[in-house]
Amino acid sequence: MSTISLKVNGQMRRLDLDPSTPLLYALTDDLELRGPKFGCGLGQCGACTVIVKGQAIRSCITPVRSVEGAEITTLEGIGSIEKPHPLQKAFIEEQAAQCGFCLNGVILTAKALLDKNPRATDAEIQQGMSGVLCRCFANVRMLRAIKRAGQEMAR
Repeated sequence: MSTISLKVNGQMRRLDLDPSTPLLYALTDDLELRGPKFGCGLGQCGACTVIVKGQAIRSCITPVRSVEGAEITTLEGIGSIEKPHPLQKAFIEEQAAQCGFCLNGVILTAKALLDKNPRATDAEIQQGMSGVLCRCFANVRMLRAIKRAGQEMAR
């Protein structure tokens, strides 16, 4: 066990963990965050996505030691009920969620994409989102919501 310092959603947190512990477990079990989800455990589905250094990464396969001291953003850190992030607002307006299991991965992957390119084309959005699995087939509405949020973010 080691003391690991993580900066999550702007707050420094110190945790006593095995340095090889997956970041997902530190976030969900130790910090009790509910945005990242355990999906496949193999880094393939995207349910566990967080943003580190502007990149959407899979927290289920990322050891905590590899992100020590880096800014980690989870779904809880991008907006609030009172002031939702443009992506959250667009997803509500487009009714782009069904079961919600993939939503964490979709929104954080889209945020990392739009932060770099708010004017992303439909093809760029589809390519950027291709690694996040959704079983509900709400993809068309999700793509509309991402495009809508990008337009707001580009202003």
